[in-house]
Amino acid sequence: MTTIGVGELRRDASGVLRRVAQGERVVVTLHGRPVADLVPHTEVRPTWRPVADLAALFPAVGDPDVVADLAMVDSAVDDPFERDVARDC
Repeated sequence: MTTIGVGELRRDASGVLRRVAQGERVVVTLHGRPVADLVPHTEVRPTWRPVADLAALFPAVGDPDVVADLAMVDSAVDDPFERDVARDC
C-alpha cells in the first residue's frame, strides 16, 4: 500500500489512478492524516437463481394458482435482464 499527499494526487491524478487500476492500493493524506483510500474497482454482478429454486424457498401451500403461475415461468433464464434479441423483434 502506498501513501501519497493530496498535492501529489492533484499533480499526477492520471498516474495515480493508473497505478490503482493495475491493482495498487493508495492512501491519500491531508496534512499527514489519512483521508481516503483509493482501491481498484471490482464489478459485482448479482447472482440470479431460477424461479424453481426460489419457489422451493417459498412453498405455495394450498394455493393452486401460484403453483400454476410458477409452472408457466421459464426456469432456464439465468439473468432476467438479459434480452433475447430474436424474441424482441
